[in-house]
Amino acid sequence: MRQQMSRRNFLQHSGGVGACLTILPGRPLGRSAPSDRLHIGIVGVANRGAGNLKGVLHENIVALCDIDDKLLAKAAYKFPKARRYNDFRKMMEQRDLDAVVISTPDHTHAVAAMAAIHMGKHVYCEKPLTHTVQEARKVTKAARETGVMTQMGTQIHSENNYRRVVELIQSGTIGPVSEVHVWVPTGYGNGNRPGKFEKVPENIHWDLWLGPSPFRPYHSDYMPFTWRQWWDFGNGTLADFGCHYLDLPCWALELGPPESIEAKGPAVHPETTPRQLIVRYQFPARKHLPALNLTWYDDGLRPPHCFDGRAPGNWNSGVLFVGSQGMLISDYSRYRLLPETSFRDFVPPEQTIPPSKGHHKEWIDACKGGPLPLCNFDYAGLLTETALLGTVAFRSGQRLEWNSDTLVVTNTNEADQFLRGKYRQGWSL
Repeated sequence: MRQQMSRRNFLQHSGGVGACLTILPGRPLGRSAPSDRLHIGIVGVANRGAGNLKGVLHENIVALCDIDDKLLAKAAYKFPKARRYNDFRKMMEQRDLDAVVISTPDHTHAVAAMAAIHMGKHVYCEKPLTHTVQEARKVTKAARETGVMTQMGTQIHSENNYRRVVELIQSGTIGPVSEVHVWVPTGYGNGNRPGKFEKVPENIHWDLWLGPSPFRPYHSDYMPFTWRQWWDFGNGTLADFGCHYLDLPCWALELGPPESIEAKGPAVHPETTPRQLIVRYQFPARKHLPALNLTWYDDGLRPPHCFDGRAPGNWNSGVLFVGSQGMLISDYSRYRLLPETSFRDFVPPEQTIPPSKGHHKEWIDACKGGPLPLCNFDYAGLLTETALLGTVAFRSGQRLEWNSDTLVVTNTNEADQFLRGKYRQGWSL
């Protein structure tokens, strides 16, 4: 855990989210002993939820929650003894729950996670951790103070390729890194709110799906997938992929909060996210590491290095580290040192980051008294904040000067409304 601990130590001394950080040992707050199976509740049972359910199915699944009765019945067929819920707020009151797995759309992540934390339940939550920057800070703080074990669903963090890249960067293979480029081919966004509404299907509990967001009539344009492009429910491509791809430079370069953020894209739409976005983050120097410029591109945009022959091959998505002695390009499953002629006889450093037991297994073991998961909320909260600040910069239309200690943009008041959430009655944190 050397890399994670160095990042955590940085946060402790930054005066920000990690200033009061206490490293708590893994311990169950419920009924489980280390030899027992956890009693787990599942919030969201299909799509990404089905994948997460598969990751914990060897534990004791005692509760299932979904706003779709058909999906809920299908999951209940496999777990007939589990209690069924449509409202996760009621599920959290189930007394024998040790832990919950949250796989809902982004706008309900924080409310569900906070409800579980307040009840002393361990939490696994899909990425991004929350829908707003302020929510990420609050959820992180609450989890730390209660001592529950947490993990965010950035599953690639537990794969070997990211671990090898972190070792290469931190061993100085390409020298000090002052520039990083991150790109993905996907783009969500554009379009107006539907002019007509549709009848709510009998199996859908629409009001519960809306949760804390303002009420709007049902339409199939919102679910089950396209909610990502609506500001009330998601934050577009950057929120969907940012925690996966920004994870690698944040981990390898021990990044704390950015000090400034600016974004470029189409005209801001009040309802939907931008189809195409470029975000530039500036990070201050960290200990022995230089200041860093990091640029995000989506919807097929890529850095100039990918067009001038310096990054050969098919890299539809990736992370490019530009160091003083070379470059390293990586995606989820592979990496390459550039220029290749300079690294022809290169011998990788000794592996220092051990293989993961599995992203879900890390969390389960922590709940039973094992070590902290690598993507616990102290790490994942800051990663989420970093990603979401890009959308805040875009929506505010200005370069943001960011004070992470106070959670304030110091050069404009326009951004404040996008840092914080608004909640319908009964759905607050």
